[in-house]
Amino acid sequence: MKPNNPHPSSLITDHLDTWSSAIKAKSSAGRGGGKKREFYGIKKLRELILELAVRGLLVPQDSEDESATECLKKSNSGILQFKKTPDQSAPSGWLSLPLGCIIASNIGGGTPSKGNPSYWDGDIPWASVKDIQSEKFIDTAIDSITATGLKNSSSNLIPPNRLLIVTRMGLGKLAINKCAMAINQDLRAIEPISALDLDYGYLLFKALNLVGTGMTVKGVKVKELHAIQVLLPPLAEQHRIVAKVDELMALCDQLEQQQEDSARTHGNLVGTLLGALTAASERGQFEEAWQRIEANFDTLFTTESSIDQLKQTILQLAVMGKLVEQDLGDEPAAKLLKRIAGEKLKLIKEGKIKKQEPLAEIGDEEIAYDSPEGWTWSRMGDLALYQKGYAFKSAGYLHEGLMITKIKNLTENHIQNSAYIAPERASELSQYIINKDDIVMTTVGSWFSAPISAVGRSFLVNEIFDNSLLNQNAVRIRSWRDVSSMYLHICINSPAFKKYLIQEAQGTANQASITQQSIKNFLICVPPNEEQHRIVAKVDELMALCDRLKASLQSTQSTQLHLADTLVEAAIN
Repeated sequence: MKPNNPHPSSLITDHLDTWSSAIKAKSSAGRGGGKKREFYGIKKLRELILELAVRGLLVPQDSEDESATECLKKSNSGILQFKKTPDQSAPSGWLSLPLGCIIASNIGGGTPSKGNPSYWDGDIPWASVKDIQSEKFIDTAIDSITATGLKNSSSNLIPPNRLLIVTRMGLGKLAINKCAMAINQDLRAIEPISALDLDYGYLLFKALNLVGTGMTVKGVKVKELHAIQVLLPPLAEQHRIVAKVDELMALCDQLEQQQEDSARTHGNLVGTLLGALTAASERGQFEEAWQRIEANFDTLFTTESSIDQLKQTILQLAVMGKLVEQDLGDEPAAKLLKRIAGEKLKLIKEGKIKKQEPLAEIGDEEIAYDSPEGWTWSRMGDLALYQKGYAFKSAGYLHEGLMITKIKNLTENHIQNSAYIAPERASELSQYIINKDDIVMTTVGSWFSAPISAVGRSFLVNEIFDNSLLNQNAVRIRSWRDVSSMYLHICINSPAFKKYLIQEAQGTANQASITQQSIKNFLICVPPNEEQHRIVAKVDELMALCDRLKASLQSTQSTQLHLADTLVEAAIN
């Protein structure tokens, strides 16, 4: 892709739609999570602007400018003692030279003894890596030291207007100090010679692709930094480049803000319209809310986040009885719950299951909405049998035999690196057997948005794990005969259960847990058995639609990301 205009900078302003629309989804973990998208195109645009700037491709050269060589001759450092080698790629008036030739001074820092209180909390700002963020200028620091601390350490007081570059931890991070401050050993304070404008020097260093060396902490030594070959423009052109970069970076900020505002507005709209579905108390209100969504379907579900919201709404509508119509010919759920109670009592009398403590009566204040026709409220403990996993000892593992199913196997849906025990132990461990269509829920882990083992995450057991043994930190949930395990799985994947989980889980974000008793106490509105199966079929159908929407979106996003990369290549090659 070569532009008609020979100047590569035209690709910046001629393709703003491409830069803005190339958005990459980001994974988020934990209870909160940060931004769920990355403005990939705008990020690449910022990188391209810097690359074009330091290669002389952002603004045209002016033959009236005093050349970089002449500027160097007039520099107060008088540095021109380096071996000149012709560089055919250097623009007219520019000079290729080692970075050290345009550095007047390069000062390191240090850390006063942490054990001496008289060295700390003084009036001298002491900058470290954590102070060097995305801002160009810094005029303060998180920590401060005293004059005594400065004197009795290898730190140095750095005058204002130096380039502070991180050469170890956080390699390449950069800022300009606007006041005098001390620095630690991970930073270097660089003073440009007069032939290098400070603001242009900031761009030049920001564009460096520093590669560190070292076994544990990778860093760049002063000698290595000074040896990097760079291009120096005429001083007048440096000023024009800085002005142009400022203008284009402001444009990037504007594009990013527009995308943020658009995404926020879009997210609010999707949330409001989907929320109207679950909030509708009458059929007419529900149909009206759905018509608004249907009329704008193509513009509403255009992001992965909005499709995920749609999935959650489908699950919530399913458990509220709003996804399929009720059939008055169905046997009411109250009858199937009565049958389950009778079957449970029979098995207790026969000694096949233990008598459980009765669950708490359902209070009116717990009822979130009126039950649909034929539905009945019940606690989850009355709908299934529960068994926690067994803490197997790795010392007894074999390479084949009776498989032990771990959460990682369920998450990745394969049996690679599985553990086994001797098949003859099956009878003594029979209570820990899991079968196809059982539900397995994690009871210990991080929060449910984490990728692998998250507390409250559930799996519907498939053929791969049929007749295997359940490992610890999980519970097997085996629904009674008239309760569809697939419907029960829908209930514990719904927003209602996730909300309940946040209330009930104990511990920290990294190590949370939920008890069997809490799981059993979860309140479910139970549909007739026939309606359960209709709901499952409808959920499967709609989830498949959502998956197709997401696959199509990902394909489009991949094309947009590739196009952004192609524009970058076209500009710099």
